[in-house]
Amino acid sequence: MGRLDGKVVLISGVARSQGRSHAVRFAEEGADVIGFDVLDKIKGSPSAPATQADMDETVRQVEALDRRIVATKADVRDWAAVKAAVDDGVAQLGRLDVVLGNAGVFTAPSLAEDMEDDIFMDTLDINVAGVWRTAKAGIPHLKKNENGGSILITSSIAGLSGAQNFAHYVASKHAVVGLMRTLALELAQHNIRVNTVHPGSINTVMVTNDTMARLFRPDLENPTTDDFLAVAGQMNPMGVPLLEPFDISNALVFLASDEARYITGVTLPVDAGTLIQ
Repeated sequence: MGRLDGKVVLISGVARSQGRSHAVRFAEEGADVIGFDVLDKIKGSPSAPATQADMDETVRQVEALDRRIVATKADVRDWAAVKAAVDDGVAQLGRLDVVLGNAGVFTAPSLAEDMEDDIFMDTLDINVAGVWRTAKAGIPHLKKNENGGSILITSSIAGLSGAQNFAHYVASKHAVVGLMRTLALELAQHNIRVNTVHPGSINTVMVTNDTMARLFRPDLENPTTDDFLAVAGQMNPMGVPLLEPFDISNALVFLASDEARYITGVTLPVDAGTLIQ
């Protein structure tokens, strides 16, 4: 028996990286999945966009575990599209128990004074308002459950500390902590728990790209991802260059399960100790 047998989880940004890992890990614990992803280029993003082929692979991996998945193309900046994706998924799978606001963007780094206005505002629209829209679409369905449910928000270690060159990202990841705490208070009477998880550097396309390599290895003319990894382990006391997506998935499964039934309003770092340095 899985810890989430009979449950349905909603995951934004489900096509690849952390989103896919979460979908597969929740499916391993018995959950069915509603997922959506933008499948389009985001201005300023250093990584190539997720594709329909990426989404299809997520579907394949979930279905290989004998679980159901409803996967849709939708942009978290579009309320009507988000609501339609969630409502249609619930109509097909019958319920909703967990909302996972995972979709996010890590756009071009620069000093705050040099940052383009639309880059800053798009980051907030995706990373903050997108999480709010995802939660907003899911809350009415969670309230129908006799035993409530769980909302999980992917923040970052940048949601609990500052970081030069990332004013837009840091601001957005701090903002979702405030959103989480407010939702935790508003929804406690419905037995809906709300928490944030704060990953360190994760082995995904958001981190392993040329832009990040140049940022962290300014001493080299043409640094590679391997050059970045050579120093990445110095960012945390455990000396881990990159955590894996499943490290975050495992934390989310715990927070979504009955084992965490009285945990709400919590900011949980999964960062190999980065924030205690």
